[in-house]
Amino acid sequence: MNWDDTTDATPDAERLVGPPGERLVGSAADRDDQAVEAALRPKDLGEFIGQEKVREQLDLVLRAARARGATADHVLLSGAPGLGKTTLSMIIAAEMGAPIRITSGPAIQHAGDLAAILSSLQEGEVLFLDEIHRMSRPAEEMLYMAMEDYRVDVIVGKGPGATAIPLELPPFTLVGATTRAGLLPPPLRDRFGFTAHMEFYEPAELERVIHRSANLLDVEIDPHGAAEIAGRSRGTPRIANRLLRRVRDYAQVKADGHINRDIAGAALAVYEVDGRGLDRLDRAVLEALLKLFGGGPVGLSTLAVAVGEERETVEEVAEPFLVREGLLARTPRGRVATPAAWAHLGLTPPQQTRGTSGQQDLFGA
Repeated sequence: MNWDDTTDATPDAERLVGPPGERLVGSAADRDDQAVEAALRPKDLGEFIGQEKVREQLDLVLRAARARGATADHVLLSGAPGLGKTTLSMIIAAEMGAPIRITSGPAIQHAGDLAAILSSLQEGEVLFLDEIHRMSRPAEEMLYMAMEDYRVDVIVGKGPGATAIPLELPPFTLVGATTRAGLLPPPLRDRFGFTAHMEFYEPAELERVIHRSANLLDVEIDPHGAAEIAGRSRGTPRIANRLLRRVRDYAQVKADGHINRDIAGAALAVYEVDGRGLDRLDRAVLEALLKLFGGGPVGLSTLAVAVGEERETVEEVAEPFLVREGLLARTPRGRVATPAAWAHLGLTPPQQTRGTSGQQDLFGA
């Protein structure tokens, strides 16, 4: 890491915030995240923080496979982005002493794409297939036979003269990762020997992640500073590491480089990340729902127009966290703000809201 990159940074808030539209608390990984994650990624299960049950179960699977001298069973990891699915796939390969091949579902649009990858695998190699639910159907059907029988049929020719040539594969371990396990067809799910769901992290676990990352990045941070960042990280290690890097920048530019609660709070205020981890988009959705529509119910399309965003952006980017935090509810009549949303923005629900259909259960009317 080149610390000299920030020595000439201006203290102006505009230089600290970054490009317009960049979402600091987004769980998708950008190029900067990928580079830093590679440096911070734990190398074995002992270093991996959180996901206690998954780690314990996976450790048994891998130790048993090593004792038998066999390849590990196929593994399916599901959960929200940024929780460590890619990291666990690399740990599986490291624990088994095997190389790893990384690809993704969207990159495999034809059965031939998958056949080319499978035919080049070495014995015992780990194939990590991210977003496995987005793989094309023909490739998916080829994967069934490859996982179960270590064989694929390659079709040569077209029409009545087409011939299926069986191609034997060496034993390998497929690690599939998905953010939407419900989209996987049952025949594919059933072929995984071990499945695990990754849960969101507790603040205490994120504090451990932040302290570990700070140590690797040579950043001074006290427990109160780590707690402040952890509380705004939306239960996601990737977001915690991203916030840590931005707070580090602020501490270098505006302080002595040491991160405490005050510095962390001031830095995240610049980046518009509040105490519960809500950013500008999240608050815009809540403010429109409360101030323009009296708490709802209101349709998704109307709400999206009110905040100047696409319907899909509101539904897929902002809503999941707001629902998980208990700030917004989806009802048959539309989106409805909860009492916690009014309290978070320091607003008082209008009297008429307490009697409207769709909010009676929320407000106890």
